[in-house]
This record gives sequence, structure tokens and C-alpha cells, in this order.
Amino acid sequence: MKLLRCLLVLLALVPFAARAQDDPYAGFSGGYEDISHAIEALALSGDKRAVPIITALQNGKLYVAPDQSLWIRQDDDLLNARTGEKVAEEPEDLKQVRVNNAVRRAAEAAMGSLDLFSPDPATRAKAAEAVFTARDPAALPALNRALAQEKDSSVRTVMEQARAAVVLAVPDSSDTDKLAAIAIMAARGDLEAQSQLQTLSQASQSPAVTKAASDAVAAMARMQQIWALAQGVFYGLSLGSVLLLAAAGLAITFGVMGVINMAHGEMVMLGAYTTYVVQQVLQAYAPGLLGASLIIAIPLSFLVSGAVGVAIERTLIRFLYGRPLETLLATWGLSLVLQQAIRSIFGANNQEVSTPGWMSGATQWGGVTITYNRLYIIVFAVIVVGALMASLRFTSLGLQMRAVTQNRRMAAAMGIRTPWIDALTFGLGSGVAGLAGVALSQIDNVSPNLGQGYIIDSFMVVVFGGVGNLWGTVVSALTLGIVNKFLEPVAGAVLGKIVVLVLLILFIQRKPRGLFPLKGRAVEA
Repeated sequence: MKLLRCLLVLLALVPFAARAQDDPYAGFSGGYEDISHAIEALALSGDKRAVPIITALQNGKLYVAPDQSLWIRQDDDLLNARTGEKVAEEPEDLKQVRVNNAVRRAAEAAMGSLDLFSPDPATRAKAAEAVFTARDPAALPALNRALAQEKDSSVRTVMEQARAAVVLAVPDSSDTDKLAAIAIMAARGDLEAQSQLQTLSQASQSPAVTKAASDAVAAMARMQQIWALAQGVFYGLSLGSVLLLAAAGLAITFGVMGVINMAHGEMVMLGAYTTYVVQQVLQAYAPGLLGASLIIAIPLSFLVSGAVGVAIERTLIRFLYGRPLETLLATWGLSLVLQQAIRSIFGANNQEVSTPGWMSGATQWGGVTITYNRLYIIVFAVIVVGALMASLRFTSLGLQMRAVTQNRRMAAAMGIRTPWIDALTFGLGSGVAGLAGVALSQIDNVSPNLGQGYIIDSFMVVVFGGVGNLWGTVVSALTLGIVNKFLEPVAGAVLGKIVVLVLLILFIQRKPRGLFPLKGRAVEA
């Protein structure tokens, strides 16, 4: 019945607007304004049949017949605006309902209000957010009606916040309503709500309203500082997880073998390029599996980097044990060779590794924005390190590696083939570096220089945590990641790294074996 009454108003007014458009001097100057009011009434009705009527009006497809009936032209069909039914014979002398800017604005506002009555909760919440941002007093009747029938608690909360914003925007709202609205806005607590309350606290209001708004702004500012701190911790954890993945393999090889492997960053690079190749192959031959490309790339990157690591140990490193300077120079030269090989195969330009849909986007947790790609990297780092610790503790290879770490000569006397343990250890460390490359391909450029940006940080993590101790590597990686993220806004990215390096040097002066020292070849020597 409400829709019918609104239609009757609109039917009575569209001829005036049509004639006013044809003849500006026809004397019907109020037609467009009245049509705007009729559109607002249509929106307030909340009837789903109002949507096609207003949409047709916006698109120039709403027509009026001499008997003042409204019709919607849809492709080759003509629909009755009130019933939505098709007609076999088109009425004569149909005239297009013309609009001006005021009517267009009313129609746009009405469409937003009608979304408040949508059957989809997400659409209703989005419409309420739009009202919250616009703070249009004209939307208040529709918002009140939508609130009266809303049953979804989360959508109702957004609608209440939108109503509070509108109430605060209306100058003649009562102090009681404003105080209630301030409480709702304070509970929301975001920057938009703080901005609106800040404006209210500076405007001419009653003392009670001004004080309530000022107190709410101060409380929100304190809460936002806490959320900013939490946001920094999340970013620090994500950076620490990247450092952990890059340094975990180095902690193994450096701890067990005492080898300063400057080509470790290139093992990370190989993992990233393996991910790129997997995506290219799937895109060409199995596009349906492209969303699972990272899952497929994880074992392949481990195998590729691990195999290259075993080959490096067998052909180069094993001849240089006990000669750290020569090992450093040899692996540094090897890193240059591997970089140039990748340039020759893939080119010097950055390669694009797409992010799967399930890793894209972000979610809001309170005042913290959590990006899915970094969240998955944190989870991935936890899984990798957990699997690595389990393999070192519960497998035969892990037992032999720990024996070689603690006393190489005694392990050899007990029948452990220490050369093979060295090769497998180097391969395991390189394979873990390849897994780091899979993660880094989602947040960094895949290029021949990818590993160079993380090799120094990886050594810093290993030395700070304690050579060969995975728990020390975990603690040091997360600590350095969080410290870096909190120093960057204050000192800048470059100066922040310098400060961290100086602090690390001072720490090593006091504890040269790191946070969690572990017995190994370097200690025995």
C-alpha cells in the first residue's frame, strides 16, 4: 500500500515535470521538487519494486502515458511500473519522464536508502556505511525504519552507528540523543568517528555535549595508540617471519658445518624462481590449477634448492673445511655465478609471480589491518620451523646432525658418516632457504638480486640468536623484525637498520656466542 501511495504521488507529478521540461514557462516550477519528494517516499517504503522504478528513471527508461500510468522500457519489452508485468500492446502517446539535477541527486540517495532494505546483509551493511560517511539527514527516516526491522546483530550495529552520525549532524537534535550518539561513536572508535566527534567538540554545543565529545575523542586517541602499537607488532612479526625463513637454513649449515655460505641468498632466489616457473607452466598447460601454484611450488622449491645445495657441498665446500676465509670467498664467487646464470636464463628484469586469490586482500581486527599474504607467511614460517625442529629431534638424520654438532670426532668414531651428514645438512639448509623464496615471491620482486637483500640480515639473525640454535634463531628473527618496524617511523628505513646493527655489535661484545649458545665445531676449535 505504501508503494501504491508513492506511485500515485509520482504519477500525479511526472506530467508537470515533463511539461516543465518542454516549456520552462509553463508555470509548473515546483514539479521537479515534488518529484524528488516522491522519490524519497518511494525509498522510505523499502519495497523492492521501487528499485526498478528509480533505476529506470535514472537511465531515462521511465515513461508516462496520458492516463498517468508509469511504464518501464526494458530492451524490447514494456513493463507496467506498478506490477512489473509485460504488456502485449504498447500504450499510445508515451512520453519519457525527464529529470533535472535535483531529481538525479534524489534518485541516487534513494537507491542508497533502498539498499538498507536489501535481503543481502552485506548490501545492507554497505548502505549503512554509506549513510555513516554521508551523514545525510534525509536518510534518517529510512534508517529508522530499517533499524526497526533489522535482525542481524552486526548489520544492526553498523546501522546504529550510521544513525548516530546523522543525529550528530542535525543541529536541532536533543542533548539526550546527542549524548547517546556520542557513546555509540566512541564505541566504534575509528578515525572517521574520531573526526566527527572532534568537529562536534569544537562546535557550539551545550557543556554536557561538548565535554562528552572531548572525553570520547581523548579516549579514542588513546585506544588508537594501542592499536597502532598492535599494528606495528603485526608488521614486525611478518618481517621477522621473513627473516626467520631466510635464516633458518643458514642457522643449520653455519651451526653444524661452520661454513660462512655467502651463496645462501641465491638458494632463496632459486626457490623464488622455481615458484615463477611453476606458475608459468600451470598457466600454459593447467590454468585450472593456478590457484594452487604456491602449494605445488613448496616441495619443488625445497627439492631444487636442496639439490643445488648438496651439489655445492660435494663439489666445492668439502674441499675448504677449516679454511673460513677461502670458504667465504668461494661462496661469494659462487653467488655471482648463480646470479649471472639466472640473468642468462630469465633475463635481468623482475619476474611477476601472481598472488592467489586466497592470499589477496585484508581483514580488519579492531584497529589492526591484517593483510592475508603476510598472515599466511607468518603461519608458513611457524609450520616450516616446527617441521624443521621435529625433524632434528625425532629423525635419524636429526640425531646424527646433533651428534656431529656437539662432537664431530666422537660422532665419526661411533660410525656416523660425517661427510654425508655435511652434505645432507647443507642440502637441508639450502632447501629451507628455497621455501623462504616461495614466501618472498609474494612480497618482494623476483629478480637475480633477490637473495642479496637478505643475506646480511640472515647472518645478523643467526649470530644474535646463537650459532646453530633454532630457538635462538626464532627469538632473534622476531625481535629484530619488531625492533626494525618500530625504528623505521622514527629514524627511517636506512638509519633504522644502522641503529639495529650498532645495537647488535654492542650486544655481541657482551655475549659473543649470542642469546642461546650451542656447542659445535666452532666452539670445539
